[in-house]
Amino acid sequence: MKIAIINGPNLNLLGKREPEIYGSSSFEDYFEKLTAKYPDLKLSYYQSNVEGELVNRLHEVGFDHDGILINAGAYTHTSVALSDAIAGIQTPVLEVHISNIYKREEFRHKSIISKECVGMIAGLGLLGYELGLQYFIQKENQ
Repeated sequence: MKIAIINGPNLNLLGKREPEIYGSSSFEDYFEKLTAKYPDLKLSYYQSNVEGELVNRLHEVGFDHDGILINAGAYTHTSVALSDAIAGIQTPVLEVHISNIYKREEFRHKSIISKECVGMIAGLGLLGYELGLQYFIQKENQ
């Protein structure tokens, strides 16, 4: 199985930015643990702070992967372009958020991309990514 993990703006600061919300581990360190734990999966990781680059990455992986985990960061709440990109690809996309977006500022309660995703995992920290992988694994084995 090929699964892409795509992270949006400011997620390059994991481990440094607001550790009380996002934890103290960098995503690169966490990704190493995921690849070691799931050696049979072909995992890729991409992060960008630029909306158009995220759209381009969705287009690149959206036709030959078995699943995409996306944490669009703040673009979750603002990006029609990401929503349209997800709608335009064939690979199923699962939305992931480290924090519980419904326990935060009200403007974060609305996800523009959710309607194009197969589901959402929010508020479980980095574990949400692993649970997303497990979703795709179980879906493949049904």
